[in-house]
Amino acid sequence: MIPKMMRAIDPEAPGGPEVLTVVERPVPTPGEGEVLIRVAAAGVNRPEVLQRMGMYPPPPGAPSILGMEVAGTIVATGGGVEPELVGQPVCALIAGGAYAEYAVAPYGQCLPVPEALSTAEAAAMPETLFTVWINLFERGFAAEGDTVLIHGGTSGIGTMAIALCNLFGVTVIVTAGSDDKCAAAKAIGADHAINYKTQDFVAEVKAITGGAGVAVVLDMVGGDYVARNMQCLADDGRHVSIAVQGGAMATIPVFEVMRRRLTLTGSTLRPRSVAFKTAVADELARTVWPLVAEGKLKPVIDRTYALADAPDAHRRMESGGHVGKIVLTMD
Repeated sequence: MIPKMMRAIDPEAPGGPEVLTVVERPVPTPGEGEVLIRVAAAGVNRPEVLQRMGMYPPPPGAPSILGMEVAGTIVATGGGVEPELVGQPVCALIAGGAYAEYAVAPYGQCLPVPEALSTAEAAAMPETLFTVWINLFERGFAAEGDTVLIHGGTSGIGTMAIALCNLFGVTVIVTAGSDDKCAAAKAIGADHAINYKTQDFVAEVKAITGGAGVAVVLDMVGGDYVARNMQCLADDGRHVSIAVQGGAMATIPVFEVMRRRLTLTGSTLRPRSVAFKTAVADELARTVWPLVAEGKLKPVIDRTYALADAPDAHRRMESGGHVGKIVLTMD
C-alpha cells in the first residue's frame, strides 16, 4: 500500500543546514511517462546546498523538496509506462524531490540497478555520471590517449571523472586542496594530483605533459581559473565549464583562443529537457552501464547519513572534507 503522506526535506525558507528538518508532505503521483519510486537512498550534491541557501531555485515545475538523484524501487507507474515495471529497482536523475520517502521520476531518466551496486552506490551515480559524460566526453570530446585536467579531483564529479577516464584510456591530472586529498585522488586512480594551494597548477601541468598541455580541462571554479586553464590547454584544446564556485566572470585573451584554436564551452544539466536527459540515459545504458553491471564502475562513497541527519550531510559537503559522494538513506 502506498501511503498518502511521506517524510521529506522541504525547507520553507532559505538558510543554513538547520533548515533541513523532516516534514510531512503528500506522496506525489506519477504523470504521463513517469514512475513513482519508493526511495531507499538519495545523493547529496552541491547544487542542493545552493538551493537550500536560496541561491539556486528549482526549475519551473520541479518540486521544492531537495534532491536530484535517487535510488529505490518502482511502486507505481503513470500513463504510457508499463505497469509490469512495478517492483524494478532503479536509480534516476530527477529535477528535485529525492530527499523524501517517495519521488517521481521520468522513466526515461531511470537506469536499472544491477546486483553489482548497493543502493547507496546506485543513488550516488546519476548526477555525477550524467554530468561527467555530457561535459567531459561529449562536449569535451575526451578520447582514448588524451590527457585531461580535472579540478576538484576528490569531489563527486572529480572521482567519477577519474573512474571513467581509467575505463576509457584517458590520462587524468587532478587538482585538490591538500596533500592528503591528492593522495586520495591518486589512490582511486588519478595519474597525477596537484595541490593547488602549494603548487602552481599551470606550471605543474606543463611539466607533466612536457609542455604539450592537455586536451580538455573540466572546470568547476570559473573566475580567474579560466585564463589559467587556457594556459594548460594544448592547441585545439577544449575548456568545459560546469560550475562557477570561484566567480561567474572571467577575462580571457581572445587572440589566444583564435591563435591556438581553443574551444570554450560549458553546460548546466538540471534545466535541460526530459527528452535530452532521456537521450543521455539511453546512451549511458548502451556505453557505460554494461561496465557498471560488471562491477567495473562504482562511485566513491564518502559517508552516508539518515534522512533526519541531512543537516550533517550538508555540513560535511560545505566543509570540503569529503572524498567522493555523500548519500542520504531512508532506513
